[in-house]
Amino acid sequence: IMAISICAAIAGADSWTEIADFGRAKEDWLRTFLKIPNGIPSHDTFGRVFCLLDTEQFQQAFQDWVAAIHGRVKGVVAIDGKTARRSHDHAKGKKAIHVVSAWAHESSLALGQVTVDEKSNEITAIPELVRKLDLKGCLVTIDAMGCQREIAKTIIDAHADYLLAVKGNQEILAEDVETEFKHAMADNFAHMEHHYYETLGKGHGRIEQRQYWYSHDIAGLGTADKWPGLTGMVMCRAARTVKGETSVEDRYFITSAKDSDVVMIAESIRAHWGIENSLHWVLDVAFNEDQSRIRIGHAAENMNTIRKIALNTVKKNKTSKRGVKGKRKQAAWDNSYLEELLMQ
Repeated sequence: IMAISICAAIAGADSWTEIADFGRAKEDWLRTFLKIPNGIPSHDTFGRVFCLLDTEQFQQAFQDWVAAIHGRVKGVVAIDGKTARRSHDHAKGKKAIHVVSAWAHESSLALGQVTVDEKSNEITAIPELVRKLDLKGCLVTIDAMGCQREIAKTIIDAHADYLLAVKGNQEILAEDVETEFKHAMADNFAHMEHHYYETLGKGHGRIEQRQYWYSHDIAGLGTADKWPGLTGMVMCRAARTVKGETSVEDRYFITSAKDSDVVMIAESIRAHWGIENSLHWVLDVAFNEDQSRIRIGHAAENMNTIRKIALNTVKKNKTSKRGVKGKRKQAAWDNSYLEELLMQ
């Protein structure tokens, strides 16, 4: 049942009915490597199995599989949460599931996930996910919700570094970082040692300039000693010009990175959006996650894991130049290509 479900998800199936249909259509091919003495299970059977399957053990198996096929992760690891919007069941008082995922930018792989408890939030789920992964030597990026001292400590304890967005949820820290950079800009950084980097992009009728100031001079941060491993702060100014009108946005970050590579910091800030563009957006567009009505028991969480197994398998393949959706269709039509995906 597990093998059929994963093969079907790779080949475009997004529901238990479609998984069962795939099994019946591909039964002869499936029998070349699976024992199926009682034929292909019904869609209800697939649903019942994943409804009862322990989500934590399945997610741990997924993380172990990623580690086995990929080895030690390097570079930027982005962590962010996503809600499967139609996985709710109002009649039974069940909210839509919210899953926190880790995304390896360099290898373009989902590393693992934790389902947020209905009575909790991402702040408690993120440390749990960090502790489950081998992130030694990585730079972990998280948006402002994850800018928490306990999360920073968990990342340091994992022998990794952090790059955390700073906003109003850490009001004193945010004010201090912003004030430090404003004072520095007022005297052209005469009293703040820093590193500067700038990029200019053009396309789709707009011009986008990004400026980065990265400093280890954090003595002026009143709460610096309360943040485990804190070594630096960053200001990013994005100026966008569209049809002659320019808008400017300033964003601030703290980091435990010890080197002075401002280019790496800038690229890491941009890389964080990979979890939105390459994971969350793809799950919605190519896997129809937000439209899925799977919801009974643990089925929604377990189907979420299956989607990530399928996504990692498809993304790992480099012989086809198609996008994720195209590769899934090719796997459905061509048994030899599906075998290639499974055996890589």
